[in-house]
Formats: sequence, structure tokens, C-alpha cells
Amino acid sequence: MQLATDSAKEVKKQKKRNWKRWSIHLFPIPALIIYGLFVVYPLFAALTYSFFDWNGMVRGDFVGLKNFKDLFTLEPFSGYFWNAFGHNILYFVLQMIFQNGLAFALAYIIFKKIRGAEFLKISYFLPRLLSVIVVGFLWKLILNPNYGALNVLLEKIGLGHLQEAWLGDPDTALIAIILVNSWYGLGFGVLIFLAGFQSIPKELMEAGKLDGATGLAMVRKILIPLMIPSIMIMTVLTFIQSFEAFELVYAMQGSQGEPYHSTDTLAVYFYRLAFGGSTGGSTTAVGLGSALAVVLFLFISIFTGLYLKYMQKKQVDM
Repeated sequence: MQLATDSAKEVKKQKKRNWKRWSIHLFPIPALIIYGLFVVYPLFAALTYSFFDWNGMVRGDFVGLKNFKDLFTLEPFSGYFWNAFGHNILYFVLQMIFQNGLAFALAYIIFKKIRGAEFLKISYFLPRLLSVIVVGFLWKLILNPNYGALNVLLEKIGLGHLQEAWLGDPDTALIAIILVNSWYGLGFGVLIFLAGFQSIPKELMEAGKLDGATGLAMVRKILIPLMIPSIMIMTVLTFIQSFEAFELVYAMQGSQGEPYHSTDTLAVYFYRLAFGGSTGGSTTAVGLGSALAVVLFLFISIFTGLYLKYMQKKQVDM
């Protein structure tokens, strides 16, 4: 009788342990549901919508790949597409130079444990705590040609000849937005690169010094090869962010990519196609917008996959 009771208790305990073990798998379900509703479903919906003709927000006949063809060949849509695509390329290149280049240098300076390093880490990251929309509106005020702080400062220090309508000139508007974005993302890059520097074994650096590697030679021959994982992470994140650039452009220049579409990006152009104003009016082009979303997703995914594969192979060869 006692054996039966002990056996029943043991079975009950085992069931309780099994339930605790399996209940852990229930915790990700809310996050998966939210991810499915706001990420997975829109992707498949966009893919479906891109194969249909649309009359406003009413779905029409199945047209196959016509929307994709029109996006690349039919004016004015193809002109806007390639114009925005070129801006995204420039966005990525300049962010790699200004944001990631400066972040790498600042992270190295902090890594060398200069006085005030902890304060610098905090100060560089502070802009990241602000909303992108808030940052956009603040810098729009700073760059105002009439009363903006930048032009006022240039006038005060005797450099009034350098004053510009920074966001009103097609030659400077996109550059200004990219520099603001670089300022906003600088702190995150510093933290990523600093973490990479701190993960390098001190023995390797000491061995490099014994071999005569100092200063720039140490950075080029020792640190950069060992920083490949951090560089790879920042390159991928910068590429994705550059080709998804929307909030800052929208906050500073609106949905038309003013002036004269000189600040247009693919994400801003998608917004106009899907929600109105694709040719300056209020009409929508849901099919074309969905096709653009699919093209953008495939381009980012394929480029990122190929880059990661290349860098992993290069890292193994090193």
C-alpha cells in the first residue's frame, strides 16, 4: 500500500516537472502573435496585393507581374524609383563614412581609457534616447534659413557667407538629413565598436607591441582584423537602416521628398504610392506600392545574406 502511494506521488511530481518544462514554451507565444500580425502578415499581404490591379483601395483583377514591370519601366513611377534608389545608396555610403567611421575612431579613443571616457560614452548615446520624429523636428528648426541656430551661429562668428537654406537647396537637403541621421546613430555605433575592442584579448595586443606594431600600425594590422565581427554587424545594420530610411526624412521634409524629390527615399516613395500622392495628387497606387515593398524586402534580404556569407568566409580565411 505504501509503495503504491509513493509511486503515485512520484508520478504526480513527474507530471508537475513536465508541465513546468513545457510551460516555458508558452511565454514566447504573445510575442510571436504580435510579430505575426505586424511583420509576417503584412509581408505576405504585400506580396499578394502586388499581383492585383487596384482602383483606389478596391482590389481589381489579377495582373501578375505587371505592377513590377510598371515600377521599373513606366513613367513617372520608374523615374521616381531610380531617383529614390540612388538616394538610398548615397544614404548608406555617407553613413558608413560619417557615422561608422567616426564611431570607430571615438570607440578606439574611449578604449584607450582617456580621462572622462565614461562621460563620453553617455554623451554620445544621449541622442539615441530621443524619438526620431522629435530629432527631425528639432533639426528642422536648427537648419531653418531665417532663424535657425546654425545660420545664426555662422553669422555671429563671422562666417555668414557659409549660410545656406540647408533643407531648401536640392544640393544640400539630402546631405543635411544624412548628417543628422549620423549624429543620431553615432552613440549606438560607438557602443558596438567599443564592445568589439573590449573583447580583444590583451595578450594579442601586447604581442603586437612586441612585434613593433604601434599607433596606426596596431589599428591596421591587429585591431581591424579582430574587429571584423563588429564591423560586419554595423555594416548590416547601417545598410538596413539606410534602405528603410523614412521617419527622419518624413519629419524634416514631408512625404514628397522636397525640394523637387531631392530627399526621396524608397520608403518615402512607398508611402506615397500606398497612401496617396504618388504623382503629387491624392490618388493611391496600392499595387505599385506593394510591388515596391516586395522589391525592397528582397533587395535588403539578398544583399544582407550575400554580405554575411562573404564576410564569414573572409573571417575564416583570416
